[in-house]
Amino acid sequence: MADEALFLLLHNEMVSGVYKSAEQGEVVSAAKALEENGRCITKLENMGFRVGQGLIERFTKDTARFKDELDIMKFICKDFWTTVFKKQIDNLRTNHQYLAFTCGLIRGGLSNLGIKSIVTAEVSSMPAYPDTGLHPKTPRSQPELKPRVRCSTNCATQVLR
Repeated sequence: MADEALFLLLHNEMVSGVYKSAEQGEVVSAAKALEENGRCITKLENMGFRVGQGLIERFTKDTARFKDELDIMKFICKDFWTTVFKKQIDNLRTNHQYLAFTCGLIRGGLSNLGIKSIVTAEVSSMPAYPDTGLHPKTPRSQPELKPRVRCSTNCATQVLR
């Protein structure tokens, strides 16, 4: 439980730090604000990519080489995901700001295993606020994350479940 709390605190601080550093610049128009948001998302995704590469190195150092892409996807879905998030891959509910980091994490892991991929997230529902008229800083429910991986090799589109 402590590991999960530390991971969530780290996530919060990373997202907050990236967006606070972006806010220090003066935004003149909506187009510039959108461009700056894109830079923040890219920065978070790149952080996740590097963390994913490092975690895969650590998790696979004592394992046999994978036979094919199917074995790699099974490893990512079962071992990697549950070790990082302590949940089954189809049960992860996360703050939508973490999606960039999480996609980068998976892409970095796959990259270190020799698979070039594009990882995107599908959000089935956005956070909901209670009907009190007051909007708290944090939403009542978290959106469900369903990552999709598109590999540049012959594995086509695979849904991680």
